[in-house]
Amino acid sequence: MFEHQDAASYDDWLFDPSRRAAAQLEMRLMTRMLGKGQGRRLLDIGCGTGWSLELFLRQGFNCTGLDPSIPMLEKARERLGNRVDLHPGLGESLDFDDNSFDVASLVTTLEFVENPRACLEEACRVAKDQLFVGFLNRYAIKGLQRRLKGLFSSTVYNKAQFFSVWEMKSLIRSVAGEAPIRWRTTCQLPGVYGQRSMQLEQSPIIQRAPTGAFCGMIVVLNPKFRTRPLPLRVEPSRKEKLLACYRDYPGVCNHEGISFPTHGELQG
Repeated sequence: MFEHQDAASYDDWLFDPSRRAAAQLEMRLMTRMLGKGQGRRLLDIGCGTGWSLELFLRQGFNCTGLDPSIPMLEKARERLGNRVDLHPGLGESLDFDDNSFDVASLVTTLEFVENPRACLEEACRVAKDQLFVGFLNRYAIKGLQRRLKGLFSSTVYNKAQFFSVWEMKSLIRSVAGEAPIRWRTTCQLPGVYGQRSMQLEQSPIIQRAPTGAFCGMIVVLNPKFRTRPLPLRVEPSRKEKLLACYRDYPGVCNHEGISFPTHGELQG
């Protein structure tokens, strides 16, 4: 989906001084919800140019990134060097074993995949402890502005699918079942943020409002394991051998020197 021009435009937008305060609020929300990594293995699905991976590294996670866009991965490698493992691939079909990671993250990824549910299923399969989903809120003022802008000009958001807090919870529940979910939002109002508004944005009460432009969700997963039946060789008992012989050869009246009285007596 994202070519070289898109990758460059994304980085320009991400680090634009006009949205620096919003970016700080988003990063603070993510670090507070995820906590310290302490060497835990994290897979960032749809890592893009690597800004979220850079944040996770600072938190102490052992990071792996995946993205279908080669230009995005090139930007990520320029930013991060060899500090993370980077892989090309689709979120709907991950080339990792079950429970390969402690945490899987999807930061503004589900908006741009063809099948969000399949992407969530794969994330829950490869992660054994937690899933973090960061997404752009459908019902935020900023979200409405993005969609209106897309009506009159070509933007990256023309390709995006937006979610509300309730829609995302429902989607996650359809995949992870009744797993515990905790969510917070930030960037409640668009525009320039002063010191006072920055403090308000970090209030736990304000972050419980479902109207923030960026929403983070933490899902506590129940690890699942695939099983397959293994054939076991069991030696049949003497009685079972006699019964099988009687069934197969009812006319035989003697087996190993033992006479068959009746089938009913053998059953007894």
